[in-house]
Amino acid sequence: MGDSKRRPLAGRRSVLLGMAGLATAALTGCADNGRAAFPDAAGSGQTTPGTPPNGPGAGPATPPPSIAALSSEQAATALAEKPGSGDTRGKTPVPPSSAPGSPATIPGKPQILAEFGHVRPQEWGLHVTGVVNNSDSRHVALTFDACGGPGGTGCDHKLLKSLRSLNVPATLFINSRWITANRSLAAELAADPLFELANHGTLHLPLSVNGKSAYGIAGTANAAAVYEELMGNQALMQELTGVTPRFFRPGTAFYDEVAASMTRRLGMLPVNFTLNGDGGATFAPSTVAGEVAKAVAGDIVISHFNRPAAGTAEGYARALPRLLDRGVTFARLGDVLPV
Repeated sequence: MGDSKRRPLAGRRSVLLGMAGLATAALTGCADNGRAAFPDAAGSGQTTPGTPPNGPGAGPATPPPSIAALSSEQAATALAEKPGSGDTRGKTPVPPSSAPGSPATIPGKPQILAEFGHVRPQEWGLHVTGVVNNSDSRHVALTFDACGGPGGTGCDHKLLKSLRSLNVPATLFINSRWITANRSLAAELAADPLFELANHGTLHLPLSVNGKSAYGIAGTANAAAVYEELMGNQALMQELTGVTPRFFRPGTAFYDEVAASMTRRLGMLPVNFTLNGDGGATFAPSTVAGEVAKAVAGDIVISHFNRPAAGTAEGYARALPRLLDRGVTFARLGDVLPV
């Protein structure tokens, strides 16, 4: 069930197409700062207190929809790394610095700190060395994040129903906080062959070895914190599903290249995107439909499935039948990226 083709069932379009209003989307998104009260993985009800940088819900769930939305310096750097064009869509990903480790060769925390603890990063952003943003596949890969935290533990069942009705596969990036609030649902999604689960971090933090911030959200403070952000949720997902996640995306999708290399060393491929489908679950349905409709072969699209009140489901219900009518096919990351 790696890729999809349109099922010719009568009346599907009328069921899935919805009315979309036009509104201006602000990237305030579904993420909090990742340091809000966090239920422990064992479900004991204990919490870890934290202080949000700008109050609850501060910062977008994901970065802006394009490189152009970054600062001019970040944009210039990112574009300079893509020879010939600033558009990464349909092009070969930046060659990885190293292949992800196999389960048999995953190092422990002491070894990781010995290897990376004193390495200074030179890059910071969405498009850094070692992070995969697209594929060489003829398919489009849809990815949906579930960030957890205050206001972010819901599930967009309407969106999942649309994907299932159209037989469109997707990769679902889930955070520890979301899993803790939705253990039975996470297990159900893991058992659905249409979906593939991936690691969205433990506390939903930008992945930095020196505490860099994104959108006012402080990142992991050092290499030890990077390890915990990666492996805390990895262990939880393995315990819940019996499957080792192969892909990782951090909160805000920001990395430095050292943290990206650590991700690979720990057996996961760091992944970002070429298209932002829902602007951190803030876009109106019409905007979602318009952005998703731009997808072409090789694209990785990011959106969210933990905000059922957002315009994501309705926007996808409009865009997916049109894409399928154009002959676009879809696949999970595990079907289009080598690991």
